[in-house]
Amino acid sequence: MSYRNQMFCQFRKPLLLTTILIGLLLTAACTSNTDEDTSTTVAGTADGVAVMEGDTVKISGSSTVEPISTKVAELFEEVSPDVRVEVDGPGTGDGFKLFCEGETDISNASRPIKETEKSMCNDNGVTSIVELKVGIDGIAVMANVENTAVTCLSFEQLFQLIGPEAEGTQTWAEASPGLPDLPLEIFGPGEESGTFDSFVEIVLEKQAQSKNLPATTRTDYNPNHNDTIIIDGIRNNVTSLGWVGFAFAENAEKVKLLEIDAGTGNGCIPATSETIASNSYPISRDLWIYVNLERANSNPDVLKYVDFYVQRGLNEAVEAVGYVPLAETAQEETRAIWQQKNTLV
Repeated sequence: MSYRNQMFCQFRKPLLLTTILIGLLLTAACTSNTDEDTSTTVAGTADGVAVMEGDTVKISGSSTVEPISTKVAELFEEVSPDVRVEVDGPGTGDGFKLFCEGETDISNASRPIKETEKSMCNDNGVTSIVELKVGIDGIAVMANVENTAVTCLSFEQLFQLIGPEAEGTQTWAEASPGLPDLPLEIFGPGEESGTFDSFVEIVLEKQAQSKNLPATTRTDYNPNHNDTIIIDGIRNNVTSLGWVGFAFAENAEKVKLLEIDAGTGNGCIPATSETIASNSYPISRDLWIYVNLERANSNPDVLKYVDFYVQRGLNEAVEAVGYVPLAETAQEETRAIWQQKNTLV
């Protein structure tokens, strides 16, 4: 071998070793980056934001709507067991505060969102909100079937009987002049109940405010969270009065549903599925959920939950917890709003 070839071979050996080392380092770096990129499962992207599998669906707001959303979550778990849905019910107003601060995905509401709340949301960057009507709340006012002296009560009489001014009264007539002079025993839900909140808001609140009184009930009545126990109290006391959700009272034995006069000129209206569905029964109102669309677009579990809600929840869940489903046309309107992702202006 020539001297020139010997020098080339000696130079080539370290060059080959260097090349091999560089190749190994590049391979290790690529392998490390590949491992890092695949260590977390990514479901996809929404508006450029990575969407992670298994995110929690966070819901707050109305204690009245809370049972519906909770029931939907239970049914949803059967088809999506890996999705965590958290629901609580501090109240519609408190729920909107959390929603507008971006702390929840969905806000339950027993009334439509106020303009001041929409402004609060906008100020905090929550600008894409979908409003979905999900059911109707009907509350039945009941007496014992043997109490033939009372068939209809006005809002004014209900305030006189059950409102804070009635504290200590022991007969119907003592609480509300003109009603029978019979012992008065009242049974109803306690303050933890959404039905309690609804009754106070619809029947008592306006009259209480006009008299500078707290919007609540008298304290000397028989509260219970169990509707069956409330109905039993009315069933076993001939001159009793009480209220529960319509679905629990509709077919109860030995109690009768009283007609209600809201003082609007429409007279006494009976509580039926039809009058509640049409909102002509005075103690009824629409129930809502509000969806933060931006959060839903960044979390596919929220989208799936609301998809499920508008398909099965509007009937199955609403009926299961004792509320009145929307009419079919109203259900279709809710589904269309969600399908088209129509947001509030």
